[in-house]
Amino acid sequence: MDLKNKEILKIKILELIEKSQKDILDMENNTQPVAPENSLGRISRMDAINNKSVIEAALRHKRNKLTKLKTALSKIENADFGVCNSCKNEIPIARLVLMPESDRCVRCADR
Repeated sequence: MDLKNKEILKIKILELIEKSQKDILDMENNTQPVAPENSLGRISRMDAINNKSVIEAALRHKRNKLTKLKTALSKIENADFGVCNSCKNEIPIARLVLMPESDRCVRCADR
C-alpha cells in the first residue's frame, strides 16, 4: 500500500475513533438503570428496559470496533498493513476506506 493511501486511511481511522468515543459516551448515558420509582406504566417500563438492552448491545459492538480501530491505527505503519491475515493478498483500498479495522479481505471474511 502506498503512502498516500495510508495517510488517507490514517485520517479516516482518527475520525472514526473520535466519533466512536463520542457515541460511546452518549450510549453510556442512555444505559442508566430504569428506576422503579419513576412514574412509568408497566408497558412503558418494559419498553424502557428493552431499549436499554438494545443500547447495551450496541455499546458492546461500538467498544469492540473502537478497540479494532485503535489496533489498526497502531499497525498502519507496518509493511503488512492492508494485507489479509488469512490469504495474504492485499485488501482492496475500497474495503479499508469503508472498514479500516478490517484485517481480512471480503472473501476470507465471508468464510
